[in-house]
Amino acid sequence: SHPLLYPPGIKCGGVLSAPSGNFSSPNFPGLYPYETECTWLIVVAEGSSVLLSFNHFELEYHDTCAYDYLQVYNGAARDRGNLLGTFCGHSPPPPFSSAWHVMAVVFRSDRHVAKHGFAAAYRKGSREVWWSLSICPSVRFHCPHHPCLLADACGGQLTGLSGEITSPRYPESYPNDAECRWSIGGASGGGPLTLVFADFQMEGGQGCGFDYVALFDGPTVTAPGLGRYCGSARPPRTVSSTPHLLVIFKSDFNIGGRGFKAHFYSAGECQEVFTTIKGNFSSPQYPNFYPNNLKCQWSIQLPLGYRVKVFFLDMELEGRSSLTGGCDYDHLSAFDGGTENGSLLGRWCGRESLAPITSRSNRLLLVLHTDRNTAKRGFSISYVGVVPMNVSCTRTDFHIQIPVQSLAQLERNRIYLGIPSCAAQVVGRNFKIHTRFDTCGTESQRRNNTSVIVSTLYIDFSVGDQEDIHQYEVQCEPKRKEATVTLIAGPDPSRLSQAENLVDAQKWEGEAMDAREVKSQDTSDIVFISICILAGLLMVIAVVGLVLL
Repeated sequence: SHPLLYPPGIKCGGVLSAPSGNFSSPNFPGLYPYETECTWLIVVAEGSSVLLSFNHFELEYHDTCAYDYLQVYNGAARDRGNLLGTFCGHSPPPPFSSAWHVMAVVFRSDRHVAKHGFAAAYRKGSREVWWSLSICPSVRFHCPHHPCLLADACGGQLTGLSGEITSPRYPESYPNDAECRWSIGGASGGGPLTLVFADFQMEGGQGCGFDYVALFDGPTVTAPGLGRYCGSARPPRTVSSTPHLLVIFKSDFNIGGRGFKAHFYSAGECQEVFTTIKGNFSSPQYPNFYPNNLKCQWSIQLPLGYRVKVFFLDMELEGRSSLTGGCDYDHLSAFDGGTENGSLLGRWCGRESLAPITSRSNRLLLVLHTDRNTAKRGFSISYVGVVPMNVSCTRTDFHIQIPVQSLAQLERNRIYLGIPSCAAQVVGRNFKIHTRFDTCGTESQRRNNTSVIVSTLYIDFSVGDQEDIHQYEVQCEPKRKEATVTLIAGPDPSRLSQAENLVDAQKWEGEAMDAREVKSQDTSDIVFISICILAGLLMVIAVVGLVLL
């Protein structure tokens, strides 16, 4: 909650807890005073919503409402994520419905130019919906007991950055002979809208001529249609081309269903699927505050054999709960396998510097939940597909193999060790590189007082003029015959603080090498041992010969 600010002697603001009521700017219908700030906190019964309408509105005009203005917030917290709209001038705000049982209205005037102000009315509504203005154009708030307003409320003007709409009585069966219209968007600075259906079950029928939901790419039915849906199949994610989206729900005189529940977002893409080998994405509106009441999903789906490595470039979410110490409010979760039923790889909140994570499969799902209060900057993420490979070494050679299916789009000469002339060969179903330490740009180094052999494996994904070369450092400790591989250039290396060792992610689960492959890998060791034995035998023969002489 926030203090109510206003000059001494000026009565304005307060907590309005009656089921319905009226309020207005100070001195209304006279001129409001200068340098005034008032906050009205409207609180109705739990499980209900606040329905707000303006009967009169006249404030000083400015194209960005920088002088005198009125703001409506979806809840008690005055943060950008909850802001439904900022208004000034002579055009009254549209009717509003809150997403829960609390709404805040803030009025502010500066030291110049006063107008007559505003008069508003509110009442308790059913959930977060408002009776369609096209059905009850003349009775809102003027006839509170009119049968029109006592019906199952639905529809309305929604100008928040995000929100939820449901059919009347959801999840119970919707009523017959209902028609609801939600006009979504119209807030200043709004962009295209995304609508995602979380649940959908209605009467079916060819052509959806009975009960249906219709979507329009604009504020009216004259705008281009985006789809008409019925039955039990969830409609696809819909993105408007304008800052407006009209949703119409219609039921006929018999046969109903559970109805629908849908989320809308006006803050960019919130449901994304990535199939490229590397990419990046961020929370809605990043680096500005993300909206409240969101559930966003980013699904990364790579070819079989790949692992997904995620780098957290920046993250600031609402902090941990002071009661439980957990991420109970806004949080980001990662799931292995591509669904929320998969293994939880991590759940984060607050402002943290996070180490990269790697999936155990070729799919990874990131889910952002935000609640109704307190928004932060959000996050920025890069990911890279870790190429499945098997890297081993002997005392004299490197052996590298990569399944062809993992790099099916690449020619073998796009995969090379050190220099392009050391390109991979295709052997069966694998790309293979078998090279001695004295070739292909390998060099001897001393690390942690240990002699190691180092080279760079290049995998060139470049297309046209867009260079995209992944680099892995391969390293061998000859005495122990132990090889490691490290990603040294993948997802925008200038933004990664250090190379991350990917040995754990490199455990290729392909077919085991056959006996001939194993034998070929150890050929140099067998030759070395044979020479040693032969030298020993020659020395013994020489000694015996000297003794006999």
